[in-house]
Amino acid sequence: MAFMFKHMIGGQLKDLTGGLGEEKAEGGEKSEAAAKGMTHEEFEQYQQQLAEEKMERDTSFAQKKAERATVRTHFRNKYRLPKSELDETQIQAAADDVELPTELAQMIAEDNQEEEHKQSVLGQLTNIQNVDIDQLKEKAQSTIEDLKQSAEKCEVM
Repeated sequence: MAFMFKHMIGGQLKDLTGGLGEEKAEGGEKSEAAAKGMTHEEFEQYQQQLAEEKMERDTSFAQKKAERATVRTHFRNKYRLPKSELDETQIQAAADDVELPTELAQMIAEDNQEEEHKQSVLGQLTNIQNVDIDQLKEKAQSTIEDLKQSAEKCEVM
């Protein structure tokens, strides 16, 4: 019942007080600094320090987002996938100071070497099953020797 009474009359009392509630809000800043045991100047320095730390966190976060976007872009280029505008904007937001992480760059270099080897003739032959490269080399050498012998016997040359 007391709740009902406060609810009914409390709202009307707040209306009658006018702007007194606003004055308490302004005094709240001073009491916040005092509650933390600081002077007003110390409190301002503290707020400034918090703002600087937040800016540092935000730039670090943006840098990490740009690095991730760079990795995604690399793989999109590698596998010929469509580009993402979101990744490009994240990279540009980081002022284009983004590079691939060194570990990933090493892995990519190793993959590129493996792909180059696979694309070579010998690499393709190793992919074929039941093929002996040494035997192929011997056959090629014997064929070359046979051609040389037949060229020596040829009367036209």
